[in-house]
Amino acid sequence: MTKTLYVGNLPWTVSEDDLTQAFQQYATVVSTRVATDRETGRSRGFGFVEVEEENAQAAIDALHGAEWGGRVLTVNEARPRTERPAGAGRSQGGSRFGGRRM
Repeated sequence: MTKTLYVGNLPWTVSEDDLTQAFQQYATVVSTRVATDRETGRSRGFGFVEVEEENAQAAIDALHGAEWGGRVLTVNEARPRTERPAGAGRSQGGSRFGGRRM
């Protein structure tokens, strides 16, 4: 079995390989993903690491609160993704001000 860990407050320059290297010291890493902005391709400052379940807590204990690139990491078990209605999070009316014209 595996567990997916959320890793927040990542330095903007962290790659998936960097994330794998950091976590493989504490757990067997199955996969990593750094969240990126759809439009710019830049990191959004968080990611996910899938690790073998038996070492997941060791990785959390070792890396939660650790400093990386001047930033303090948040590491915990990822929550299941919730379904959002179509269009959720987007403004309606063609304006970035929630439909109001300014």
